[in-house]
Amino acid sequence: MKCCVNGLMKTDASMAALVGRLTLGLVMLPHGLQKTIGAFGGHGFQGTMGFFTGTLGLPSVVAFLVIMAESVGAAALVFGFLTRFCAASLAIVMIGAALLAHASNGFFMNWFGAQAGEGVEYHLLVIGLALSLVISGGGRFSVDGALAKQGCGSK
Repeated sequence: MKCCVNGLMKTDASMAALVGRLTLGLVMLPHGLQKTIGAFGGHGFQGTMGFFTGTLGLPSVVAFLVIMAESVGAAALVFGFLTRFCAASLAIVMIGAALLAHASNGFFMNWFGAQAGEGVEYHLLVIGLALSLVISGGGRFSVDGALAKQGCGSK
């Protein structure tokens, strides 16, 4: 493993990064499972691809990458594998979702059904948590940390 890869995976034994990583991964994974296998009332892969490409007008490759970020990326975060990459991917997905589908509904989530849809507050929380992981890495008990130790002998 090269040192440049080690830089992507470098992390320390931070408990804060572990908590952030597990929180983000475990919150996003059900959203990804809705999009991939139709769990939790989702529409599955075909339905989600159809909505993203037909209704939202996303290119097929972008739609596919969004689904992968929310499913495979979220699962990888739980284990702390490619934490920075997966967290950055989720931040980009949430920026896109906020701008394309939620900004017109304002800031707040639609707690009382009085808005046309959900606002951007959830997306901003995900973006903030994801960016903290881009900075810190995976923290304690991460695959990244174990691989980085083997790669160049650094923390």
